[in-house]
Parts: sequence; structure tokens; C-alpha cells
Amino acid sequence: MNAGRPLIIAIDGPAGSGKSTIAARLAKKLGYINLESGAMYRALALKALHQQVSLDDPVRLGHLADETIIELEPQPDGNRVLLDGRDVSQRIREADVTVAASRVSVYPSVREIMVRRQREMGASGGVVMEGRDIGTAVFPNADVKIFLDADARIRAERRVAQNGTHRPEEAQRIVEELVQRDVRDRTRTVSPLVPAPDAVILDSTNLSLDEVLTRVEQVVLSKLASHSKSS
Repeated sequence: MNAGRPLIIAIDGPAGSGKSTIAARLAKKLGYINLESGAMYRALALKALHQQVSLDDPVRLGHLADETIIELEPQPDGNRVLLDGRDVSQRIREADVTVAASRVSVYPSVREIMVRRQREMGASGGVVMEGRDIGTAVFPNADVKIFLDADARIRAERRVAQNGTHRPEEAQRIVEELVQRDVRDRTRTVSPLVPAPDAVILDSTNLSLDEVLTRVEQVVLSKLASHSKSS
């Protein structure tokens, strides 16, 4: 599947839509790099928590982002995330960091720095990047743009299953956090969560991950074929 020049592939969507899993599997299949924008915001949020920087202080968070080194190292089972040289791959997936990341990511002072770095990391192509504004703000000229969506209830159920919780109160907390995150992402003034005008929108409510991956691959294969013909 790697004929033609390397593509920049943008996959956007709300929490629980499956974009992280799809991006990772697609990148592995293509032999591309999986650039996780979410992991970068999570790493920054973790540093803010460690240094007790207020999540309501955009000025200090902007300075923190500017002085922080975040690296993504591809591994067979996903990215290794380094925060100032320290492996935080597992820690950034925990609940407190997830909530903090959704808060720090709304500030223009933070997003400007992170978007600049993301563009630098993906400028040469051969990348699959997922997030909430990749096709609209980070790579508006991406070769392929996918917007994954699903019914909020289904997305919440997936997140509950992913976290492996069986306690009703814990499941309810996850549902409430997802709904709150949806509101923040869709209503923020800078790069709100919306499909790019030229994005292919896939509703995964009634699809398995394998079925979604197959459809995404079809879109990518079509683009690769057109590149091969024009090269």
C-alpha cells in the first residue's frame, strides 16, 4: 500500500470515535508514522499537574508548552511518548491526565505552539495524524482527511469498555466527562471540532473497528492510486 509519494493523512473526531485506534492501525499497515496530537497535549497536561501549574492559567501553560520537549517514538505496539526525555507512555493515559489534557488544549497560547511542532513533525509526509483539528488547522492541505463520528452513547460505552470498569458510578463518571469534553471541543473559539469541508465523514456507530479501518483504507488507496497516475 505504499506506492507513490508519502501522504499526509488527517483523522479527526470526538472522544471515543475510535480515531486513535484507527490511526495507529492504519499507520502500521502503511508503514507510516502515527503522530498523536492527543498524546502531546496529554504530556503537557501531565507536566502541568506535576509542576502544579493552574489549568486555568493560559499564560503559564503557554510558557510551559514552549519550554517542554515532547517526542513520539514509533514502536511495534504504538508510540513511546517521551516528556523531557522521560517515558510517560502509560501515565498519560490515566484519567486525571485525560481530563487535564482536554482543559489545557483549549488555549490559543498552547495550541499555537503545539500546532507548530506538529506541522514540523509531519511536514515531509508519510504520517497519519489524529486529533480534533488536524484537517482544519494543523494540516489543512492534508492529502486525505477523515472525520470519524459516532453516537455519543455508543462512544461513551466504548470508553467505559476501554477503561475496563464495571462499577456503575465509574461508568457514569466516564459518560459525564465525555459529554463535557464534547461541549468544550465543539464550542471552543480556537479550532473547534468540526469536519473539514473536504473531509470524508464516517459514522462508526454501527460499525466495528475492522469495518471502519476497511473503509478508511479504501479512501487512502484511492488517493495513492491517483498519486501514482500523476507521478
